[in-house]
Amino acid sequence: MDDVAEQIEIIVDGQAVRARPGQLLPDALEGTGIYLPHVCYHPSLGPLQTCDTCFVEIDGNLVRGCGVAVKPGLEVTIESDTAHAARHEGIDRIASNHDLYCSVCDNNNGNCDVHNAVRDMEVPGQHYEYRGKPYEKDYSNPFYIYDPDQCILCGRCVEACQNLQVNETLSIDWSRERPRVIWDDDVPIEDSSCVSCGHCVTVCPCNALMETTMIGNAGPMTGLSPQARGRFQQLGRSAIDLVKAAEHTTGFGPIFAVSEVDAAMRETELKRTKTVCTYCGVGCSFEMWTRDRELLKVQPQPEAPANGISTCIKGKFGWGHINSEHRLTKPLIRENGAFREAEWDEAYALIARRFGEIKAEHGPDALAFIASSKCSNEEGYLMQKFARAVMGTNNIDNCSRYCQAPATESLWRTVGYGADTGSIADLEASELLIIVGSNTAESHPVIATRMKRAAKLRGQKHLVADLRKNEMAQRADMFIKPEPGTDMIWLNAVARTIIEMGRADDQFIKDNAENYDDYVASLEGFTMEFAEQRCGLSRDQLDRVVDMVLEAKTICGVWAMGVTQHTMGADTATALCNLLLVTGNFGKFGTGGYPMRGHNNVQGASDMGCMPDRFPGYDFISDDTVRVRYEDAWGVELPTGKGLNNHEMVSTIHDGDLKSLYVVGEDMGIVDSDALHVQSAFEKLDFMVVQDMFFSRTCEYADVVLPASPSVEKEGTFTNTERRIQRLYEVFPPLGDSRPDWRIHTELARAMGADWAYGHPSEIFDEMASLADMFAGANYDALEGFKSQQWPVAADGTSQANLYSDGQFHFDSGRARFHPVHWNEPTDQPDEEFDLHLNNGRLLEHFHEGNLTDETAGIVFKIERSFVEVSPELAAERGVKAGSIVRLVSRRGAIKVSVEVTDRVQGRQMYMPMHGKKNIEAINVLTSFESDKDTDTPAYKELAVKMEVLSVEGHPPLKANNQRNATPNPVTGVQVNQKWQREDYKRPPKRRPAGSGL
Repeated sequence: MDDVAEQIEIIVDGQAVRARPGQLLPDALEGTGIYLPHVCYHPSLGPLQTCDTCFVEIDGNLVRGCGVAVKPGLEVTIESDTAHAARHEGIDRIASNHDLYCSVCDNNNGNCDVHNAVRDMEVPGQHYEYRGKPYEKDYSNPFYIYDPDQCILCGRCVEACQNLQVNETLSIDWSRERPRVIWDDDVPIEDSSCVSCGHCVTVCPCNALMETTMIGNAGPMTGLSPQARGRFQQLGRSAIDLVKAAEHTTGFGPIFAVSEVDAAMRETELKRTKTVCTYCGVGCSFEMWTRDRELLKVQPQPEAPANGISTCIKGKFGWGHINSEHRLTKPLIRENGAFREAEWDEAYALIARRFGEIKAEHGPDALAFIASSKCSNEEGYLMQKFARAVMGTNNIDNCSRYCQAPATESLWRTVGYGADTGSIADLEASELLIIVGSNTAESHPVIATRMKRAAKLRGQKHLVADLRKNEMAQRADMFIKPEPGTDMIWLNAVARTIIEMGRADDQFIKDNAENYDDYVASLEGFTMEFAEQRCGLSRDQLDRVVDMVLEAKTICGVWAMGVTQHTMGADTATALCNLLLVTGNFGKFGTGGYPMRGHNNVQGASDMGCMPDRFPGYDFISDDTVRVRYEDAWGVELPTGKGLNNHEMVSTIHDGDLKSLYVVGEDMGIVDSDALHVQSAFEKLDFMVVQDMFFSRTCEYADVVLPASPSVEKEGTFTNTERRIQRLYEVFPPLGDSRPDWRIHTELARAMGADWAYGHPSEIFDEMASLADMFAGANYDALEGFKSQQWPVAADGTSQANLYSDGQFHFDSGRARFHPVHWNEPTDQPDEEFDLHLNNGRLLEHFHEGNLTDETAGIVFKIERSFVEVSPELAAERGVKAGSIVRLVSRRGAIKVSVEVTDRVQGRQMYMPMHGKKNIEAINVLTSFESDKDTDTPAYKELAVKMEVLSVEGHPPLKANNQRNATPNPVTGVQVNQKWQREDYKRPPKRRPAGSGL
């Protein structure tokens, strides 16, 4: 958009101001030099109209400015006596609800809206006496506190919880004599449905909601804060009371002058650094507030392109791994069966010698390399360059093989690019989301907030297909529960029915797609009757699915590992893409296919060429023209044959042809399927190198372990699920002698004789962009701060948010392709002995096996260990209950785990999180080595087990007050009308009644 061309002129106090139509007045005046006070207003939340500090006059009427939208002819008066009096009455009421002790407050950091409004409005002193509230501070949550005495009842936290996060936990009980924010039906935070996402803390305009890591730590005198539980708390209260006694005489002026000095002092010590989250593929970015090596808080900003002010429990609070005592800080070398610490030069020399020996004796293809989807784009680029240019092999892969390769394949087949076809904004705007095998609220929680918000506020429809009644299923307009591994059948049956009804988008198909007739012929066997019989769905359910699809003008397909981790993963994802093509749901805003990428940079790892058959930008290694381009740039002759993927590597080790493995940032020994089979392969290697932050299960098999640094100790870029490239900055220097992965790769390559001289990730990024056409216009400097680019990036630097908005698909013909698929039965199905199906996946609190999240005490406090979900009917049949210990046995191995009884699962289907680093508790001791026939992604979800009861009595794995067991309290938002209807509320400029509870 051309912001200047769109602007109109409005009049404010007789002065012409340019603004965009529809813009709210506080935003329109931001940066104009005209000050309009406001406290409850937040640009990410909209007008709440609770604080009464933004009154203006329009056409002689007194109105709250935050609710005024810019329109032609608008004339606003701010500086009238009436408006001035109303605003000051509003701020006086706020001051009476908030104990201003700024110099000992941890929120006195220049961003306290209450402090700033009192200061900027030049409030002389306490007009209404401050009265504490009859409620205790709530310290029950491990991550944040609520202090009712400091709460001004602005409602920001409520709006954020109800209508942005849409967890619907918080509300304000306006009926009390002294209103307060409550969790659910008024229980302690830790007993509520709160998921610790941190939205409420982020938007709080004062210190009523505060991160526990901030309390007592933000300023030189904050150890005296009444919120700091300790021996100085009472001393602080006495000091505050002393100052307050003088305040009656001096007014706010001198006191605020001291607090301003205090805030300025803090600025010299407190550092705010932008980074990008290290967990899932949403790509949340935010500032980290730090002092020395201490992380005080994570503060998201409205300008963050993927998440705005949103976070989840892991992104907001899950950073205990940074300073963990378990971090690796020195290289380790195995000697006489044990590890000893070594210096870097010794480790590099050993690796260079052994790699060289193996290459000389067995050839370059006797070595293989696993890149990390948690490392940066630059590090992924160097990893594949190391494999190809230094070692001479295409044996390079990354963990997308475990999860998203089938999704990528399905998109390559049908529309051309192997990535989300649009943006998170498309998901928000769509009329219907078809969510298949995606536990979005736990696996990609910030994207789920956008989905839930669209459903609650705009009526977006959700059709969820899953084995388990997860949160998205509970909230869905329609939830279907097909038999395991049968999603392809009902998807194809729905497509066939739509075509037979004459309701396919024939014009779209004619103009934009090919191979339609072959596709229609392939649907012959996918009847509604077959779908009923094999999927276990009723005809009414299937007909309703058809109706929902036909009723929606725009549809997005969303899927994840519940689709991809099957022997027909690519084909099932293709069936969903075909359905979207049949209904014309590609190329328009609010349409397309969206596989939810699991790791923070799993998209980027593949983008950078960490694949056995593709260079960066997905150019084929078999393309002579492309290969020559890289050979000229790198000054070496490159291998031409397709390499091994990580699944094939394991088999090739067992066959004796793969002698060495270099694994970076991947606990392959526990996350790959059939873990015992994988671990036994590692034992056969001649030489193994593992590069990681912690001594993982995989490290146990290594000959050399290299200590790497986490994302906050490096610079570079990540690419999120919507193809958005974002920069991260160094928050802390590397801990001990650990090093960023890009530096390790560079130094190891030099030890191998390569002429690598990278001094900064920007140099690596520039080299990559100069070679990969997809990133021709990608520019490191253009990603400064919160700026981003979405690939493909044209040579002029322009991004393409929706891949096919120009009607051109990524094939030579410019047309999409229908791709027929055929049904095969899943493997490892239940029988008389192995009579239960065990599903598995992510957990909101923990990330995968827990190598990172287990280092955050608050997360472990929430969920200490793994568990298996058992349905009430199965629990009754087998005589188990919450806390019972059972042995789960598959055709490959056995584990011991605690039982959680829940109706999230039904019948003989169970569910187990991937959390667990030891063989005794790891799901992949049970899974098979079967894989998707097209991509070799393991069939993690095809798993039959039997259950043996070891003990009935035991400690339940989820505490009774776990948020999953609580009942949220959905409301429309702040419900400010309830405040206005109170007898003791008088609309300014009327004075507040004496003794008012507000």
